[in-house]
Order: sequence, then C-alpha cells, then structure tokens
Amino acid sequence: MADSDGEFHADDASDDLEDHRVTTSSKHDTRSRSRPEKAKKGTRKSGKAAWEDIQRSWDAVVEDADGSLTAAIEGRAEAEKRARLLRDTTPLQRGIIRHLVLVVDMSFAMLEKDMLPSRYELTIAYASQFVREYFEQNPISQLAVVGMRDGVAIRISDMSGNPAEHLEKLQGWVKQEPQGNPSLQNALEMCRGALFHTPSHGTREVVIIYGALMSSDPGDIHETITSLVHDRIRVSIVGLAAQVAICDELCTKTNGGDTSSYTIAIDEDHFRSLLLEVTTPPVTRTQEQSNASLLMMGFPSRTLAAGDSIHYCSCHNRPTKEGYKCTRCKSRVCRLPAECPGCGLTLILSTHLARSYHHLFPLRNWVDVPWAEAKRSKACYSCLTAFPEVPRTESGKGKTPEKGKGKNNSGSVPTPLKGLSESGRYACEVCRNHFCIDCDLFAHEVLHNCPGCQSDTRGAQRQNGKATSNGDANGAMEIDS
Repeated sequence: MADSDGEFHADDASDDLEDHRVTTSSKHDTRSRSRPEKAKKGTRKSGKAAWEDIQRSWDAVVEDADGSLTAAIEGRAEAEKRARLLRDTTPLQRGIIRHLVLVVDMSFAMLEKDMLPSRYELTIAYASQFVREYFEQNPISQLAVVGMRDGVAIRISDMSGNPAEHLEKLQGWVKQEPQGNPSLQNALEMCRGALFHTPSHGTREVVIIYGALMSSDPGDIHETITSLVHDRIRVSIVGLAAQVAICDELCTKTNGGDTSSYTIAIDEDHFRSLLLEVTTPPVTRTQEQSNASLLMMGFPSRTLAAGDSIHYCSCHNRPTKEGYKCTRCKSRVCRLPAECPGCGLTLILSTHLARSYHHLFPLRNWVDVPWAEAKRSKACYSCLTAFPEVPRTESGKGKTPEKGKGKNNSGSVPTPLKGLSESGRYACEVCRNHFCIDCDLFAHEVLHNCPGCQSDTRGAQRQNGKATSNGDANGAMEIDS
C-alpha cells in the first residue's frame, strides 16, 4: 500500500492479498459444506463408477485345489453341450420326405477373412458337414447344391439322395476362387426349376448361405418371390454380414410371416449351429401336406453277383458285384435310398424309415438332479462313468451343505454353470434313471431313444413261450417286399 510519503510497500500488499484469499476460501468451504456435493457423471449412489461393477467372465472362474483350470474348462464345455439339448420337444407334424436346395454364395464378398481361414473356405467345409448331417437326420430326403458367382447361378450337383455325389462335387470347388457378384433372382429361379417336379407329399425348401450385401438381378425379384410363395417353396437364409432388406422380405413372405428363418452368424461356431439347425424337418403348415396320404415304397434286399460275374447298376451305369434289386421291376441299384430308374419306385431300407420318425416323436429333455436325489446313483446308467460323491450332510441338521462347503473328491462342491446340474446327473422323467452329460448328448442327438426306457422289462409278459413288450421291434408290422 502507498503511505503518506507516496512509497509503496509490497509486503503489506502481499499480506492483505493472503488475508483476502483465506477469507474467500473459507467462504467457499462454508458454502460447500452447506450444500450437498453433486455426484459426478457416470457414478452411482454407492459411490462407485459404472464401469467398476462390470461382471467379467474370468472373475467367475474358480481354480481347482491344485491351482489348475481343468474343471472350469470342462464345465464350460458341458454347458455348451447342455445348451444345445434344451430345445422344444413338443410333438408336431413335420414333413419327413424333404426336397432341399443348398445355395452357396461364391461371389467376391466371400474373400473376406472375418471368419478364418476365409468365408469361402469355411462355407465349403460347413456345407460338407451339412450334407452329411442332413442325410443322417433325413435318410429318405433329396438334396441339390447351387452356387452364385459372376451374376449367374451354377448347378453344382443335381437333386439326389446320395450324399457321396454331393460331397464329391463340393470338393471340386474348394480351390476355386470366388469372384463376381451374386444374383439371388437367378439362384431362386434355378431352385424353382429343380423343385418343380417334386411330389406334393414332400417339402420344398431352399437354404442360402449369403455373404454379400447386394444382389445383381436381371429382373424384378419381387415377381420371383411371388412365384415362390405360389409354389409353396420355403426359403431360409444364413447371413455372414449385415442384415439385408430383400433377404428379410424373401424369408418372411415364403415362411408365412415367420422371421426366424433369416439369421446372421456372429462367429464360426454360431455359423455352424445355424446351418445345422436346418437339418430338422420344418413343421407342416399347409392343409395339402397335413392330409394323410399313402406312398408306395420298396424294401429290397442286398444281393451279390454269383461267381465272377459283374452287373451294371441302373442308377450310374457302373460295374458292380453287389447291389439292391428293385422289388417291382428287378432293376439293380448300387446304393439306398434311391429312386428306381426303371419304374420310379422309392427304394429304402427299414432302418431309413425308422430313423426318420424320431423327428415326429422327439425324446423329451432330461431334468437336472439335485444333491437331495443324487444318492440313488453312483455311476451313469448307460456308460457306468462314476458320478461325483454326494457331499456329507451337516451334523445334526440333515441338510445338504451350501455350495462350496461340502466335501467331495475335489475338496468342495463346485458351483455349477448356468444350465448344468449341480450333481452332474440328468434323469429321464419316464424311467427315472440317472445319466451323465455325454450320454445325454448322445441319446438326444444320435440315438434318439432313452437307454433306460429301452432296457426296461417291467410289464413284459410271456406269450407262446416268447417275451414281448410294448414298443418292441417284434410288434412292428412286417412289410412284404
């Protein structure tokens, strides 16, 4: 400050400035104490930020007693198996004689490497798996394969019931580079021509593996969609990129408004699961397919050529020493199921027909077995694999200990993953036997029968010196060939 003599003292000014700062800060502190401080953006009432409460998948992993992660990895693998089994098992009327055309995108879009090793190589590999699984689940059905490249549709294999022919033709396109633009309209018109002569008792389906985001069509594709609806042809699409509007419209109109027929694959495993889901026959919707009709079939026996003689098969005109004679015209075919080239009779084996019926009467899902009911079994009823020991009950209470506190082979009761049984046991609701997860998977996806129910002899009666039971193969109607 300046004194009477006009001199300025810096020390006095600094002291006054410090006093002013202290006074200001004290007022600010008083004001801040009187008003509650607002929470920062992104924080919660608990005082934690939103990102601090994120549940990470690796936080739920529990190590074994020896510090390894073997049990955690096996548990997640079992959870994936169990998730595939938990499906709707309601008996529905389905078309077991199917006529399906598999359309594979071979355009430039399939060169992308977002799915390793590339979209094209992965698609060809999964298409081969689809052919095997399709005929495994539908042995009396027909299949054809069509490709899309250079703006046109290419016929890879004709409509046939022999999986070996389709696999051989697909392997010939493995080293071919995808090129050009796809054309949905040309591919759908070729599928219409392949399915035009199919009988009314069979289904008409088209499955498209589509990786592009555009379609190079020579005409109006909406007219083609109208023709598909008129011809009762169902179209399902598995997309490898983003959703395309014309694909969604195509699937919705040809499936009676059902939007689940158009799906987008997220990764390689999801792509495979979406494609293999198509192997299950679709539900019958039209009244024409719902009406029961009789279909004449032949059940030939295998024959061998006598001595050194060689015969030619009627289906491929190839020399062979063994084959099957048509029960009507005595023509020889080399493989079954097949359609007789001479008279057009459908030739199958009785096992083919039996395997097709499991879609109509699916095996019901098995239920999880809690620890309270796990004492009835120590090993799997089917494969005799040992189950985890039942934890000891608490002394004086008689209750099952809490998860993580009971003792077993690994030292504690592991917390099961979502969808898995805590005791590692799965029970059939009919025979009440306990099975492991591997037998559960095998029974529902391969065997399609419960081993406990099939081996159940309760109710068997002795008639004419022979034991017969309900559902026995001896009670099946014999068909004279």
